[in-house]
Amino acid sequence: MDPAELIPHRAPFLLLDEITEIVPGEVARGTWHLTGDEWFFAGHFPGRPTLPGVLMIESLAQCGAAAVLADPRYVGRLPLFGGVERARFRRQVVPGETLELELTVTQLSARAGKGTGKATVDGKTACEAQLLFVIVDAQAG
Repeated sequence: MDPAELIPHRAPFLLLDEITEIVPGEVARGTWHLTGDEWFFAGHFPGRPTLPGVLMIESLAQCGAAAVLADPRYVGRLPLFGGVERARFRRQVVPGETLELELTVTQLSARAGKGTGKATVDGKTACEAQLLFVIVDAQAG
């Protein structure tokens, strides 16, 4: 599934290429294929391009947002970051690799939630974290 069908992010800040599995309000799995042409690789780092850890966290958050927004109870809503806990980065991710993402929603209410995310490359953990989010109206005002 195209993530743009569920989440409002667009290029250059859509950090998820495909949603491969989704259980609304519970879990989402997806992929992000890193070609090396992404805007951040040129400066992070010249001669040794490496995916910034904060963007791995953001890609997990986008995956989780898809799980939340696929739930009919959250139509017209938007999950926003509330916090990141227990983030750990286990390996570098470089151009040519595919980041496999999974976010499991562990708590979800009308106004907030929490999820556990893991990003892997070829079955090896690249990043894991707990994400906290608040749920607001999609339109400001």
